[in-house]
Amino acid sequence: MKKYRSGVLFGEELEALYKDAKENGFALPAVNTIGTNTINATLETAAKVNSPVIIQFSNGGAQFIAGKGMPNDHLQGNIAGGISGALHIHNVAKYYGVPVVLHTDHAAKKWLPWISGLIDAGQQFFKEKGQPLFSSHMLDLSEEPIEENIETSVEFYKRMAPMGMGIEIELGVTGGEEDGVDNTGIENERLYTQPKEVAYAYEHLKQVGNLFTIAAAFGNVHGVYSPGNVTLRPDILKNSQEYIKQHFGTSEKPVFFVFHGGSGSPQHQIREAISYGAIKMNIDTDLQWAFWEGILNNYKKYEDFLQGQLGNPEGVDKPNKKHYDPRIWLRKGEENFVKRLEVAFEDLNCVNRNA
Repeated sequence: MKKYRSGVLFGEELEALYKDAKENGFALPAVNTIGTNTINATLETAAKVNSPVIIQFSNGGAQFIAGKGMPNDHLQGNIAGGISGALHIHNVAKYYGVPVVLHTDHAAKKWLPWISGLIDAGQQFFKEKGQPLFSSHMLDLSEEPIEENIETSVEFYKRMAPMGMGIEIELGVTGGEEDGVDNTGIENERLYTQPKEVAYAYEHLKQVGNLFTIAAAFGNVHGVYSPGNVTLRPDILKNSQEYIKQHFGTSEKPVFFVFHGGSGSPQHQIREAISYGAIKMNIDTDLQWAFWEGILNNYKKYEDFLQGQLGNPEGVDKPNKKHYDPRIWLRKGEENFVKRLEVAFEDLNCVNRNA
């Protein structure tokens, strides 16, 4: 028997998964996807390691699913792409046998209409199917005053909670650059969230429900960086857990934390963050490279067969269709993506977690 059913999780199932991760010392890889190739490769990997997975779309990733040629003057591309990607996952995840947490990534203030549109679609889906379209959404209002951040997050959470959805918020700023958001010049102190800020968010979100996660900054940076360029302090998560426990009389590790900017992080710091209650880690940059590397290596191997439709070392009139067919080289990208994502599952102690 599987611990979790296949398909998109929500409500009590989602909360049970979060608690399982926190209590048993593992975290779920949250994979940014931009189309069916990366969605399917993520599902393939999760099935291979027999574990749940988080599949998410950034704003730009959602738009890419709809197509860059689609008009987007009212964010209709972002919204339609998010819906389309979600429906694909609903349609195929059950056949892979994979439990999926379906999520959206970093929605800054200007992208709130995107999330609102997805919630509208989710409410209609809920009426028809009895479950939400997405498991959760992320609001990243970390650049706003904390009072506005939490007030707005609570408003959105109140719309989502009746459908059994969760919410993710961000406190402090994840450095680096991702999907058009550039925080490379951010002041150093903003890269480290204070326990009292976590407690403030916890107090207000808890009044709505239990399904919330907090991306607290502890020196995290989006992208890949050289060793020594970033100082991670996972102990900030530990200090925040202890602060909340003391102030609210909770049990151990009351907060579900999220680790952003995890690409390139050493396993021991990943595992340390997990030990302090991180139940989710975003992975994007390393997987982008892995997908490209798979295509690149295939090109190098068959370079002489990829210079024209006809003509190769086997003869001047020999066709090359079997090498330039997109299904061939895109699959090579998927295969290398799967290999790298398996490493992430291992780093996160998230292998065979659906047994």
